[in-house]
Amino acid sequence: MAEHAPATVYLVGAGPGDPELLTLRAARLIGAARVIVHDGLVSREILAMAAPGAEMISVAKQRSRHSMPQEEINALLVRLAKAGRPVVRLKGGDPFIFGRGGEEVDACRKAGVPVEVVPGISAAIGCAAQAQLPLTHRAASSAVSFVAGQCKGLTEQDWSGLAGKGRTLVIYMGVATAADIADKLMADGVAPGIPVAVLENGTRADMRVLRTLLADLGDMVARERVKSPALIVVGEVAAYALAQDVLAEWAARTGNGAEMIS
Repeated sequence: MAEHAPATVYLVGAGPGDPELLTLRAARLIGAARVIVHDGLVSREILAMAAPGAEMISVAKQRSRHSMPQEEINALLVRLAKAGRPVVRLKGGDPFIFGRGGEEVDACRKAGVPVEVVPGISAAIGCAAQAQLPLTHRAASSAVSFVAGQCKGLTEQDWSGLAGKGRTLVIYMGVATAADIADKLMADGVAPGIPVAVLENGTRADMRVLRTLLADLGDMVARERVKSPALIVVGEVAAYALAQDVLAEWAARTGNGAEMIS
């Protein structure tokens, strides 16, 4: 008896948390999926969009603890697809921006499994939008860089060209290393007085927008007990971010932290 052709793996970007920021294709795939393999940062509201009876497999990752190593996630996707089960691999933000989507696509290709990537709104884009923080601005920034704050060999990297006048630096996964990041940037020549914004729980009802200067970044993260998920934005554009009291008033008025259209 001939083996059936493998099913498709759909790498779907779930965005930063608000279900209304999903693409139409992402929403359709989630609602029709029989199997969903999802990250821990995918919001409960988005997971609730799955059809009754859909199998939900969590592969949540946390700092210093992975419920499933990446190699095993890759193998899981291939195994499900080869068993003839289409699978939605649901990833926070966009699959190709610090989502390890490239590794999963490569694993599927090597195994002869069809794969499709459905882009999502990245955390940087979604969180900055809610905070009304323009990542580029004709008067303040004409370049944007995205970096991972937990990368190995942080002290050996040269970040001197990533932040400063006319440039915006967005740091993912930088809460635990915020003080080291600030020290590294200042050591590489970034002014201690450059504005910084920290965007915690972006696009969600409990989003916080905290503003300070680079020299105070580590202390502020500790002082305000900032928790992941949170982004750090370094650059003159950070001064445009909504003040926290304005954001709180906005969230209370709309009921969920996002402007509602009636």
